[in-house]
Amino acid sequence: MSRIYKTTGIILKRTPFGEADRLVKILSPEFGLIRAMVPGARKYTSKLSGRSELFVVNDLLIVKGRSLDQIIQADILKSYPRLSKNLGKLAASQYLAELVLSIALEQQPQWELYELLNEHLHRLEEISSDQSLHSHLAQGVLHILVLAGISPQVHTCCLTGETLSANFSNPHWRVGLSFKEGGLIKLAITESSVSTKQEYSKIIRTLIDQQLNAVEFSLLQQLFHPYLPQLRKILPLEYLNDFLPLAWVHIEHMLRNYAQYHLGKSFRSADLISTLSRLEF
Repeated sequence: MSRIYKTTGIILKRTPFGEADRLVKILSPEFGLIRAMVPGARKYTSKLSGRSELFVVNDLLIVKGRSLDQIIQADILKSYPRLSKNLGKLAASQYLAELVLSIALEQQPQWELYELLNEHLHRLEEISSDQSLHSHLAQGVLHILVLAGISPQVHTCCLTGETLSANFSNPHWRVGLSFKEGGLIKLAITESSVSTKQEYSKIIRTLIDQQLNAVEFSLLQQLFHPYLPQLRKILPLEYLNDFLPLAWVHIEHMLRNYAQYHLGKSFRSADLISTLSRLEF
């Protein structure tokens, strides 16, 4: 016998189902990931049509079914209408939704993940045209990875345990990121024998997936904080230049590859981000 339950949830994915219905995936703070059918949602006259669109937050009344739940009532609490008006913002939001869907659990409370996603969707919606969307997206991805317990180690070397710090005086300074080791690796060691240095170099050549310069390394470390950094406080003045947007692009792409490696899947919306022009994103 079916039972009825109430919950709050945000629509993360919707697909056509049957002749006029819609299949949705919802993130609920109380029940985690929910897969449900919305009857008649694709009809223009349906009250549930707009309420089952992407990123709409509803108070929901759901009938528990044997294989598929059914939404019978939805009252809108919040939506993010400005996301759909900008292709870059929409792609970034869909990417975060895909990432959340890949880590969210069913039939388990997901309060932190629910609140985190809504916070970053709000930030994406509020970004002005002169701000870097890649920086906000990168921080959203990293915060979700932290919550999932798979964020990269960025403050100490994964191999030596040494504390890492950027060297702005050396323009060729780099640090490596290893997906397999789960974090950053120092590319050279000091105060060791020649043979030890050579052996270390051989090891890291097989582990490094990407490299970061001093600016990218500093920005990545700051992403762990609740909000984006004030760049003048963390970077030398000579690095506050036109190359910063490219640094954010590199960091976002690096975190994307890292997430795809650890989750074992690719994100379709992330591929769209790569194809968008600078004007669109």
